[in-house]
Amino acid sequence: MTIQYNGILRALVAAIILAALSTLGDFLWAHHGIKHRMFAGILHGALLCLCLGAVLGYSGKTTQTILLGALGGLVLGILSAGGYYLMRPIIRSDAVIVAWMELWILAALLHWWVNTISESLKRTLLRGILAAATSGLAFLILGIWTKHALGGPHYVYKLLSWTIAFLPGFLALFVTRKTD
Repeated sequence: MTIQYNGILRALVAAIILAALSTLGDFLWAHHGIKHRMFAGILHGALLCLCLGAVLGYSGKTTQTILLGALGGLVLGILSAGGYYLMRPIIRSDAVIVAWMELWILAALLHWWVNTISESLKRTLLRGILAAATSGLAFLILGIWTKHALGGPHYVYKLLSWTIAFLPGFLALFVTRKTD
């Protein structure tokens, strides 16, 4: 068996795209006086995940799969961000990591559905759990939401951190093994 290297490249490109969008979001939150309210957070999550869904749909390489992915991503973003706001009063700051992991499990299901991937639902869920665990660990270690730089955000660091946080999730979803 060999690893499909195009999956690794797709994962890296996807991670960089989503990291750039996340860093742009961080900039907008920090420099445009956006108050952290539920509506703004859900809108942010929905727009970011609309792009995530389009990236997932691109795997199918048709306009239809990209559009389905984008629409599914929009729903995924509303569910994940909404889940964060529902959990926050109960589990406080841990809600962000739970919502991040929820996002990856839903992303795996969206990727499977939009691209009609021929693996089982069980295997897809395992990919989602692997994406959630590895990406969640990176997110937690990097402290993207918990460690704040003195003097304001350092955007090159943010871009690198977001890339590292997204990469394991996309690797879990995109990398496959091919039987020789």
